[in-house]
Amino acid sequence: MSLIVSNNFKTTVLNMDEKLGIRNNFDLLKKDINISNTPGVFYYINGMCDVEVMEKIEEFLSNNSNLLPKKIKTFDSKYLPYLETEISHDDEKIITDILSGVICLIISGYDSAILIDARTYPARGVTEPEKYRVLRGSRDGFVETLIQNTSLIRRRIRSTDYRCEIFKVGNVSKTDVAVCYMDSRVDKKLLNSIKTRIQNIKTDSLTLNQESLAECLHQGSYLNPFPKFRYSERPDTAAAEIIEGYIVILVDTSPAAMILPTTIFDVIEEADDYYFPPVTGTYLRLSRMIISILSLILTPVYLLFANSPSLLPEDFNFLAITKEPYVPIILQLLALELCIDGLKLAAVNTPSMLNTPLSIIAAIVIGEFAIETGWFIPQTMLYMAVVAIANFTHENYEFAYAVKYCRIIILILTQLFSVYGFIVGIVITSLLIAFNKTISNTSYIYPLYPFDRKKILSRFIRLKK
Repeated sequence: MSLIVSNNFKTTVLNMDEKLGIRNNFDLLKKDINISNTPGVFYYINGMCDVEVMEKIEEFLSNNSNLLPKKIKTFDSKYLPYLETEISHDDEKIITDILSGVICLIISGYDSAILIDARTYPARGVTEPEKYRVLRGSRDGFVETLIQNTSLIRRRIRSTDYRCEIFKVGNVSKTDVAVCYMDSRVDKKLLNSIKTRIQNIKTDSLTLNQESLAECLHQGSYLNPFPKFRYSERPDTAAAEIIEGYIVILVDTSPAAMILPTTIFDVIEEADDYYFPPVTGTYLRLSRMIISILSLILTPVYLLFANSPSLLPEDFNFLAITKEPYVPIILQLLALELCIDGLKLAAVNTPSMLNTPLSIIAAIVIGEFAIETGWFIPQTMLYMAVVAIANFTHENYEFAYAVKYCRIIILILTQLFSVYGFIVGIVITSLLIAFNKTISNTSYIYPLYPFDRKKILSRFIRLKK
């Protein structure tokens, strides 16, 4: 027999009060009700249920007599004025649902509880994501409420082939995790692997939200910095990827969708590529690829020519350093790499009203004094400024930092071994990309390898949809 819902109503209520800790939780509420001269009780969390719905249900049940048939299924289907209900006698499920915001109704004489799903989680408005803005296109974005996020995708995919499965992760948090996909287009082997991994996660809670889930899903080495997961706060992007056969994972309390599997070309793509005509979309995509390569090699090439002026072509002699710097170029570049990250962190923690003026102060005043005092030379400041701006062209933070790490490796090797170090650094970066694997253990540079003639063109050129 159930420890919570028993044949003895008073025992049931006492067990529920003890399990939920009613006396010690001000937001966990219990409300008595009388239905056809039969005692009943509601359990719910204040602030997580629709108060108006609950009031209407209570009013209906209190003002109508002869509402209690012998079977609870009959009462639920014929007399309870609400659609989203479920009958349960499972202790763990009842407790979990109550703590998730579901209203629980227990009535004397019934050996099961009725769960009324009238949840209304606190949520912000569906507005355009700050990080994932587009020049043209929809202006809605994911929020921290899972049910709203799934509805934003469902609104865009009106197909019976679309699937959205729910899982609970965490022994304590029991966080809702939704796996979304197209049944006829998804890689079934990868899908089954992902669902098995989610079901086998042993943890108290997803403390770091999607990052915790990502670390649980991928148990391999983290020495390769290039991202194995792609994130987006845009419902249109998530819906488009699902239609293409990708898997999208949504985590409750997270305003971003996790898209997998992810290749190097997926990371470089952005929504703007598809909201403009093919010619413009192609230009934006190719520009982003070129800028990514530029941000990787610009400062190493500058360091190479600074240390070995003889390698500089005669037509580019105006780029040569005419005055010996007080601080070695390599130290200047590494210091500026650190300073740029410091400015990013400062911008994140600065109130928006002060962000712009402080950025101007950091860029102009500090930069000017740094040059005048001899810490940095103008060329170093210029090239690092170009690299910093180029990093902001990447929508994916992980990819931008992966490029940064590789750039630092190339800088150090170039300083130590000159042109040979530069070449080795480029080779190491290429190998990191080429030998990286997606979470489905496929090539990270597909369709370059294995070569797919039909799909390779679409990765570089935005074709008509």
